[in-house]
Amino acid sequence: MLNHYKYLNKNSTKWVTFIHGAGGSSSIWFRQIRAFRKEFNVLVLDLRGHGNSKPVLKDAWSDDYTFDAITNDIIEVMEFLEIRNSHFVGISLGTILIRNLAEKRPDLVESMVMGGAILKLNFRSQVLMRVGNIFKSVVPYMLLYKLFAFIIMPRKNHKESRILFANEAKKLCHKEFIRWYKLTAQINPLLRFFRAKDIQIPTLYVMGAQDHLFLPSIRKVVKDHSQSSLYVVENCGHVVNVEQPDNFNLKTISFLNNL
Repeated sequence: MLNHYKYLNKNSTKWVTFIHGAGGSSSIWFRQIRAFRKEFNVLVLDLRGHGNSKPVLKDAWSDDYTFDAITNDIIEVMEFLEIRNSHFVGISLGTILIRNLAEKRPDLVESMVMGGAILKLNFRSQVLMRVGNIFKSVVPYMLLYKLFAFIIMPRKNHKESRILFANEAKKLCHKEFIRWYKLTAQINPLLRFFRAKDIQIPTLYVMGAQDHLFLPSIRKVVKDHSQSSLYVVENCGHVVNVEQPDNFNLKTISFLNNL
């Protein structure tokens, strides 16, 4: 089972579950936990191979690294803790897992807050993925990861996010990185399906104005999805919860309380 931490609020029956992105861990939410636990019960977890969710022996011989398999890891934790439903807050690749969970088990998802959401890979992103695919087995994975982080978060004010994710990514082994990287082969048809389907779950997209790779596609989706809204954080890049945590917390907690 995934490593996880829960923070209980005796005055609330509502849960908020945080899902980090590829190469991150539950620790990236440290600026959210204090604020959210005042209002909700909070669950944070480490995705497989990340943080303290270390690979187990059976995974060494398994190729079961799919979005559905990783989504099932999250479901397993919720069922173990007997959480009937939860608000979900995700960042980057974590938003894809939340959207996939909403498709598989909509009964578990009360609402979705999608920070630095990924719903389409533009041409630049596609080229980046293909270059990474060519070199992933021969180039040290940390060099690739730092390159990707710089392309996604290139500005001076993105530096803290780049450093944080690079430090967390060091906890991955090369084999684990390659397993996660193979998920990119599944991503385009999945994202195409998500863009096309107007899922009837309240959704707030929180995007940095400088998130040049992913913000344009989110703007288009919000226009077509009736239950979706967009909040753009000025002077901010991809990892909005790290760059502007107070702004992120205020907006997302307000959204959840007003549902």
